[in-house]
Amino acid sequence: MGKVILIVEDDPIIIKLIRDILTVSGYATLEAADGQQGVALTRAKKPDLILMDLQLPIMDGFEAIKILKSDADTKDIPIIALTGYAMQSDKDKVYETGCEGYLIKPFALSALLKKVAEYLSR
Repeated sequence: MGKVILIVEDDPIIIKLIRDILTVSGYATLEAADGQQGVALTRAKKPDLILMDLQLPIMDGFEAIKILKSDADTKDIPIIALTGYAMQSDKDKVYETGCEGYLIKPFALSALLKKVAEYLSR
């Protein structure tokens, strides 16, 4: 089985697009529709990488990332933020939470695959 990537995203169309491109590329995926589910799945399954939307219901991505990065069992799992926020101050805030990577929506699927491969090869 390939590396496991958790997709934390509330838009089912975006989930399907990301899941399909990752699956075709040989990765296994897990999915969560909000930050709370993302934290729970990460703790239970320990994925190799997390793709985290920042605007989520119940618990937003920023809060979920803070929780995961403060937990000894999950702090080393790389997280790539997926966001519509494009300002430099927004990007700075993403990195301050502990995210390793950042992709602005809409993004090219090739850019996503490149970023995923980069962080999984570390």
